[in-house]
Amino acid sequence: MHIAIAGNIGSGKTTLTKMLAAHYGWTPKYESVDFNPYLADFYEDMARWSFNLQIYFLNKRFKDVVEIAKGDSVIVQDRTIYEDARIFAPNLHDMGLMSTRDFENYSDLFDLMMSLVGTPDLLIYLKSSVPALISKIQKRGRDYEKSIRIDYLTGLNDKYENWIKDYKGNLLVVDADNIDFANRPEDFDRVTDMIDAQLYGLFSPSNGQ
Repeated sequence: MHIAIAGNIGSGKTTLTKMLAAHYGWTPKYESVDFNPYLADFYEDMARWSFNLQIYFLNKRFKDVVEIAKGDSVIVQDRTIYEDARIFAPNLHDMGLMSTRDFENYSDLFDLMMSLVGTPDLLIYLKSSVPALISKIQKRGRDYEKSIRIDYLTGLNDKYENWIKDYKGNLLVVDADNIDFANRPEDFDRVTDMIDAQLYGLFSPSNGQ
């Protein structure tokens, strides 16, 4: 089974991935940021490094999706391959930070990859406002995120909302502005109750699997 967590930068994807893995005994699959060879350069010069970064992410996440499809474990994944192609790359193109030539090449590659894999069994979308995202980004204090442009973050949020409206798979939307699952146990319980209802119906299995 493949559970995927989607959301903008700073929405809490990694935190929720870790908490759900511990709660259910699922295997976590985290987004690679600490060892990303392009990320710091990208935030310093987006136009120069946008295509390189997006191809890097697409390659990594396609490998993840293929591995998940081949395995028998329940995987909870921090960020999806769809976000790269439907959110980040189009936003960079719209902002003039990725050329049309590069964007079309990237999109063709994504479409080919998607013809070979399926959608997650459940997509959990962490819906957040831009002020809340900025607050969380500042609190976690990653050096390479200090130069993130607000217009870039805002553009991403708009594209997330449009993408989710048209998403056709099994979807759970979590209001991350008002559900503080990281710090309030009762809020985390609300999230797991919603997940159980989506995956198992009204009565969830006692072992959470």
